[in-house]
Amino acid sequence: MRSVITLLVDPAGPSLDPSTADRARDALAAAGAAAGPVDWLSPGVACDVPFEGVPEGAAETAVRAALDGMPVDLAAQPAAGRRKRLLIADMESTVIRQEMLDEIAAVAGIGPRIAEITRRAMNGELDFRAALAERLALLKGIPVRVIDDLQSTITVMPGAAALVDTMRAAGARCLLVSGGFRVFTGPVAARLGFHAEQGNVLEIADGRLTGRAVEPILDKDAKLMALNVACAELGIGPVDAVAVGDGANDLPMLMAAGLGVAFRAKPAVAATARIRVDHGDLTALLYLQGFRAGEIRAET
Repeated sequence: MRSVITLLVDPAGPSLDPSTADRARDALAAAGAAAGPVDWLSPGVACDVPFEGVPEGAAETAVRAALDGMPVDLAAQPAAGRRKRLLIADMESTVIRQEMLDEIAAVAGIGPRIAEITRRAMNGELDFRAALAERLALLKGIPVRVIDDLQSTITVMPGAAALVDTMRAAGARCLLVSGGFRVFTGPVAARLGFHAEQGNVLEIADGRLTGRAVEPILDKDAKLMALNVACAELGIGPVDAVAVGDGANDLPMLMAAGLGVAFRAKPAVAATARIRVDHGDLTALLYLQGFRAGEIRAET
């Protein structure tokens, strides 16, 4: 069949059962689709339901309505070409749990003030570059040792290591691209096995933050450019890429990628992105590509 809809839940609570899959099949039939048998990618966690006869958007709308209120993520897409050759991922609140400027601000005693600017910028309410400049100005004079101390507090998002390791094993290139700073992207990329990383550079003088970043600033346009450049280097099109992020500065690359996933995203981003994951962990990106549980590398 030409299309497939994937249902998945958080692997920490494998609650996807056959009755839920059957409800999805019934919703597809009611929408006029011919649905094939359920294919379990991981029992209790993820399954595919192949279908044809209705547009993917209509199928997804019908199934989403049928499963309303259930902690199930879902996405409909073409059955062909699901496996991608490039992973491009945001870092903060995506690959790691933290927003690192917020963490620096918390140490400096101005956490809530900075966090509110971050929240509004990531929801698209503020210009990214202006919000970055405002936050950095408030952090002027912070000793660099604060950044060094924060490295040990970074926590990786569940499924991140499995996502990168599995895609690498499948031959994909993995790129970490962040509007945050390379003092953090470098260690995180090395820890998780990304092939390369990009980020902004903090300006430092006499062991303290100057309150500025070094130009050029990596913003939403730069993230989209990073996607296009990586695709050109690999000799592929954006359709062969999977992109993931949570903030407004991720939207252009999410919309350009063949599989663009808003992961536990800010409201404005979740409302705009075609595919969103609200409940699952980052292994959701693997199930959406049709990987089976036995192919997914274990978290270490």
